[in-house]
Amino acid sequence: MTVLQPAPGRSLQARLTLFYATGVYVAGIVVLAVVILPLAGIRSTVPAHSSAPVTITGTGQGIGPHQLLVGSAVALVVLVPVSVAAGWFVAGRFLRPLRAITATAKAISAGNLDQRLDLGEPVDELTELGHILDDLFARLEASFTAQRHFVANASHELRTPLAGLRTLLEVALGDPDADAGTLRTACQEALTLGGLQERLVTSLLALATSERGVTRRETVDLAHVVAGVLTSRRDQAAENGIDLALHLTPAVTAGDPRLIESLVTNLIDNAVRHNHPGGHVRITTETSGLRAAITVTNSGPVVPEDQLQRLFEPFQRLSADRHSGHGLGLAIVDAVARAHHATLTATARPQGGLSITVYFGSVPQPGRGHHPVARLAAEHSRQED
Repeated sequence: MTVLQPAPGRSLQARLTLFYATGVYVAGIVVLAVVILPLAGIRSTVPAHSSAPVTITGTGQGIGPHQLLVGSAVALVVLVPVSVAAGWFVAGRFLRPLRAITATAKAISAGNLDQRLDLGEPVDELTELGHILDDLFARLEASFTAQRHFVANASHELRTPLAGLRTLLEVALGDPDADAGTLRTACQEALTLGGLQERLVTSLLALATSERGVTRRETVDLAHVVAGVLTSRRDQAAENGIDLALHLTPAVTAGDPRLIESLVTNLIDNAVRHNHPGGHVRITTETSGLRAAITVTNSGPVVPEDQLQRLFEPFQRLSADRHSGHGLGLAIVDAVARAHHATLTATARPQGGLSITVYFGSVPQPGRGHHPVARLAAEHSRQED
């Protein structure tokens, strides 16, 4: 949002200062007129070549000191209600936008976030505040809308396996001829559905933790994190015939180790899960300038450009197949990146698949030596040989 700057000479402070200065100045003129004009008729007499002090006589159209004092007191008394009335009017005129802000803020609630102030002109500190609040209300409305959609989608995702589990158990218990083999099969399917629910709850917890923000910062090497994640992902990739290509160099950053590990895990899982048999996944870590970067590139189905951004929203899938995941992996990646103020770029590859890069802020790298990345690279080279 572009912050509107008050026009020169038209700010609220300048306008109030000008008005009150003018009011005091006019009031001073009135008081001086009341005091000085009658004095203009008072005559003074001084004998020629006399050293005697000046004497004031009461001749002419002037007034005496007593009448002058009374007139000044009356003028000051009259000035009090006049100045109060003028100040009341002016304050009310300039504080009208503040009343509009207060009334709108009272009218807004969680179910009524579409109201806006729309203060308009003139542009001063209060209208600038109104524009900022309008922007805040818009972001709050978007946040509440996204939250409602998230709750609805989460409820739907949780209800589906629960309904399947209940149906499975009802069928097994309602079969009078069910034997041990039938019950064992039902139990195995129930365990599968339970595992699906467990993974969904774990993903929801990871997403909520990521959106909460970074609560601690430690030095983290992205290459080391990748090495740790791949120890439990190599078998899954091998079962699907996915070739893993690694180019890992130290990429040191500062952040929450658990959140960064969650980001790397979901990047790799997404690349392996949304791939095709015989496909490939390339993982690169490097330090680019002052930033530590991780890039995961995978083959797979073609992703339309207009659908790319949608994949980073919760519960969004290209395929309706629930076995392809819950649609939370890339949403977690995006949430972790935002929590670390990292830059995330995603590109749909023309031949299919995605290329996703996350740039973290870099920290000074510790002394080089025997690094786990070197062991991982050597191990990968031996496996390729």
